[in-house]
Amino acid sequence: MQSRREFLQAISAISTGGLLTPLISIAHAGKPSVSKEASSMVSTRPFGDSRTQVPILGLGGSLDLNRRILRQAVKRGVTYWDTAASYAGGNSERRIGDYLGQHPEDRGKIFLVTKSHAWNLTAMKRDLDRSLERMKTKQVDLFLKHSVRHPNELDSDLKAWAEKVKSEGKIRLFGFSTHGNMEACMLEASKLGWIDGIMMKYNYRLMTTDRMKRAVDACAEAGIGLTAMKTQGGGSLRTHTETEMKMAGRFLEKGFTDAQAKLIAVWQNPLIASICSEMPNMTILMSNVAAATNITKLSTQDLKILHQYAEETVSDYCAGCADNCESAVDGKVPVSEIMRCLMYDRSYGDLHRARCLFRQLPSHTRQRIPCTDYTQAERRCPQGMAIGRLMKEAVFTFS
Repeated sequence: MQSRREFLQAISAISTGGLLTPLISIAHAGKPSVSKEASSMVSTRPFGDSRTQVPILGLGGSLDLNRRILRQAVKRGVTYWDTAASYAGGNSERRIGDYLGQHPEDRGKIFLVTKSHAWNLTAMKRDLDRSLERMKTKQVDLFLKHSVRHPNELDSDLKAWAEKVKSEGKIRLFGFSTHGNMEACMLEASKLGWIDGIMMKYNYRLMTTDRMKRAVDACAEAGIGLTAMKTQGGGSLRTHTETEMKMAGRFLEKGFTDAQAKLIAVWQNPLIASICSEMPNMTILMSNVAAATNITKLSTQDLKILHQYAEETVSDYCAGCADNCESAVDGKVPVSEIMRCLMYDRSYGDLHRARCLFRQLPSHTRQRIPCTDYTQAERRCPQGMAIGRLMKEAVFTFS
């Protein structure tokens, strides 16, 4: 008889690309069959009030992109391409540039997104100009200020800069990505009138909270296009529960993996224009395309079991409410950023990326991490995370 651990390991292999045939529909338990929808194009949704249609599945480009993946993405309608000046040391943008150099006819099909993590406008302009050069394009469709953490970053100087580069024809739309204090940043953006798009963490763990619902509704009302990222809801810990096993088995019986079900849960909110998903190999690309082209609406019971799993593993997941914990340590330690590093290592298996992000922290900040008292931060954490232990584990793992 298959053990619980063996079963979960098998499901993990399917979810992360361990099988060569994507699970699209299962007519009978244990008999995968590829449906006709597998070869159809990914459907589109309007991106806010921009009069632009974008595919509901977008290609995340934080890795060194493969030309074959890019070609298949276009063929399947996965033409929302997200990258950043810093991704893969600039190689992500270069690979896109190589592709567009060979297939210039595809540029008009692609909704091209890039980001800058620069902390001043001069450096942001330099990033944008370099991104245009790398990708061999005169304009990007959406340019994002990367990883906005506080509403006060969305100031009048940034507005003036965005309007200037728009008038120069270098960008069509402007916005930001956010990993921490997301709801506060989104609510502020909804009042401004000059933010076109936002990329935020959004998954089965976060989408049911009142604060996220309010933020999404406000942005939709303001005509802001919303892109969901980190949709698998992976956290800084990995806890296997009986509910996880039950969830995986339930979805397999219905014809899809739990990873596909988590995508479908996000797509059930029509206010989310697209999902940005990391798809480093053909198996994951085809599995995600299968989910996007053969969406089976999740039942109330399906959503209930996702919610139950989220509740049971709540202390594994950082929800990004950075002000709660970071104010408890007087802002001396960027707790949510370090949690993000742990997520890339433990949920994505990307230790190199996690270390690179961690080492971007100033040396004096890294020195403070192991000697800071996190007692108050843990008391304020609505997720009940063991912040002190996790911070020390991060220092041990990434230093």
